[in-house]
Amino acid sequence: MFSKETYIRRRAELKRLMGKGLIVFFGNNEVPMNYPANTYAPMTQDSSFLYFFGQHREGLVGIIDVDNDEEWLLGDDIDVEDIVWMGFTPSVSDLAAEVGVTKTAPMSKLRQVCSDAIAAHRAVHFLPPYRHDTMIQIMDLTGIHPSQQREKASLELIKAVVKMRSTKEPQEIEVIDRACDVGYLMHTTAQRLIKPGVTERAVAGLVDGVARSASRGNSFPTIFSQHGEIMHGSPSDTPMEAGRLVICDAGCNVDDYASDNTRTMPVSGKFTHKQLDLYRIVEECHDMVLQVAGPGVKYMDVHFAVCRRMTERLKELGLMKGDVDEAVAAGAHAMFLPHGLGHMMGMDVHDMEGLGQIYVGFDDETRPNLEQFGTNCLRMGRRLEPGFVVTDEPGIYFIPHLIDLWRKEGHCKDFLNFDLLEQYKDFGGIRIEDDLLITEDGCRFMGTKRIPYHPDEVEAIMAEK
Repeated sequence: MFSKETYIRRRAELKRLMGKGLIVFFGNNEVPMNYPANTYAPMTQDSSFLYFFGQHREGLVGIIDVDNDEEWLLGDDIDVEDIVWMGFTPSVSDLAAEVGVTKTAPMSKLRQVCSDAIAAHRAVHFLPPYRHDTMIQIMDLTGIHPSQQREKASLELIKAVVKMRSTKEPQEIEVIDRACDVGYLMHTTAQRLIKPGVTERAVAGLVDGVARSASRGNSFPTIFSQHGEIMHGSPSDTPMEAGRLVICDAGCNVDDYASDNTRTMPVSGKFTHKQLDLYRIVEECHDMVLQVAGPGVKYMDVHFAVCRRMTERLKELGLMKGDVDEAVAAGAHAMFLPHGLGHMMGMDVHDMEGLGQIYVGFDDETRPNLEQFGTNCLRMGRRLEPGFVVTDEPGIYFIPHLIDLWRKEGHCKDFLNFDLLEQYKDFGGIRIEDDLLITEDGCRFMGTKRIPYHPDEVEAIMAEK
C-alpha cells in the first residue's frame, strides 16, 4: 500500500476526469477451490479497486460520488467466528481511514445508493466485470444481464482508468523494478536446474516456489515447456531431452505489481548451430527495441520494424524469400511470429486487458488490423509516453499445424520456403522477453539485474549446475 495521500490524489483526479455520475468499484471476493471454506489464498484483489482504494480485504466496494463529492468504502465487519479462524481484521472504517475515505457503511447500503442514483437518472459507472459473482451483483443492482454487462460498462470510466493507470508513478516504477529483481531469481533458478531427464514440472514448481517465497506469488501461471511453439505451454511430467530447447515464461507479484520475463535455454546446456542461428535473430530483434522505442514512437511501428528485421535474417537462412516489405505487408512473418511484440504491464501482467485491449493498447490514431493473422494479436500499438511499462518479447516458432495449413492453402507461398520449413517441424520455439520502462529520452529494461540471455551467458550459468 502507498501513502494515504496517493489514493486521495488518484480519486480526486478520477473525479476531475469523469465530471459527473456515481462510480462503483467492485472489490473481489474469495474464490473457493472445491467447497466454500477451502479458498484460493491469498485472495487476489481487483486491480482498479486497489489502485483507487488500496485495500486487499475481500468483500469491499468503493464508491465515488462525483456529483456530491463523496467517497465511500462499503463492507461488513467480521465477527468473532471469523477471527477464530482467520485472525483479527481491522474494521471497514479503519481500512477506509488508511486510504483517506471518510464515509463507510455495511454492504447493504450499496443497493440503496445505486437505486437512488438510477431513480434520479444519474449515470452509474462500472468497469467490465470478469468474475461471475460480481456479474450477479451488478445484475441485482442494475438489472443488466451478465451477457450485456461488458457492453454496458462505462466507456468514460474505462478511458479515465486507462489514462491514469497507463503512466506509472515513480513509486510504482520502484515496485516493478523490485518485481523484476525477483523475476531474476526465478529465471536464474530455472537456468541452473535445467538438464536432461528432469521433468518440466519439477523445474517449474521450483520457479513458482521462488515467487512464493520472495513475493506474493506468480503474476500468471508459469509457462515452461520443450514445446516452445505453443505460446502458453504448461509444464508437464515429460522429462527434458538432450538437444531440445525449453522456454520459461514466468513472473511474480510484488506489492500488487507484476514482472514478466521469458528465457529460452538448450536442455543440453549448449546451443546447437541450428538453434544458435535462430536464437541470434531473436536476440537481435529483442535488443533492437532498446534502440527504437521511446516517447512519441508508436509501438506498432516498433513491432513492424522488428518484423522486417526478422524477415531479413530469415531470408539469409533460406526460410523466407522475396521482397521484405511485401512479405511483412502480406503477413508472411506471422508464420514465425504470430503474436505482437508486447503489451502493457503494471498491476496486471497484461495491464488492464480486462478493460478492453482496444482502449489499453490503441487509440484514435492507431487501430489493430483484426483481419490479418498475427497482426490481429497485436496488443500494443499506440504512441509510447514516459512512464509506460511495456514488454519486449519477439519470438520465432515452428508450428507444424500452421506450416501444413499454409502450405496446403498456398498462403504466402511467394515469401516462404515450405520445403525447408519441413525440416524445422520438430524445432519448437524461441522467445526472449523483458519489461521496458519508457523514459523521457528513450527506454530502459526494468530491474537492477539482467537475467542472462546472450548465448554465452546462458551457457555459462547453465554450467553452474
